Amino acid sequence: MIDYIKGQIAELAPTVATIECYGIGYEVHISLNTYGAINGKESEKLYIYESIREDAHILFGFADKHEREIFRHLISVSGVGPSTARVIVSTYSAKELENAIATGNVAVLQSVKGIGAKTAQRIIVDLKGKIKLTDDSGIMQISGKNDLSEIGNSAVSALIMLGFVQAASQKVVSGILKESPGLSVEGIIKEALKRM
Repeated sequence: MIDYIKGQIAELAPTVATIECYGIGYEVHISLNTYGAINGKESEKLYIYESIREDAHILFGFADKHEREIFRHLISVSGVGPSTARVIVSTYSAKELENAIATGNVAVLQSVKGIGAKTAQRIIVDLKGKIKLTDDSGIMQISGKNDLSEIGNSAVSALIMLGFVQAASQKVVSGILKESPGLSVEGIIKEALKRM
């Protein structure tokens, strides 16, 4: 079992990091919160969750243990796999998720792609006793037009890698950039995940 990988950041995208450790490059799937925490650094320590299936061995990495703990709680819920859990922890911070679960806020969880009413309720029922209360979070609306900068295109690419349709991703990202042109790539993606 791998607890963490510490090494040089050889490559970094909003959804994947390659960490080089003693000449071996580990492809690690990351959340947007982790991307924001490690972007611009030369080396980093990522806490790892290993997803071992018959057809694949996938590493999920987190900048802190708290986010990994929330991720592990989420995948313990029936119907929530690692990919869905990563979208959830990319959409909201660990504190926002703890608050939504502790207060029974089904709407916040349902705003995440792939989470329906039953799954959102199951997450709350299964995890409510394991999660402590912190602060609140909100949900936004869609708007948009199709004129994308380099940052916008990076955000769209990341959304497509997370399973969203290109046209819808471009529309939402364009709307976000129109409202907040100074946002970083991770800021755009986090906002887009709340709107899609």
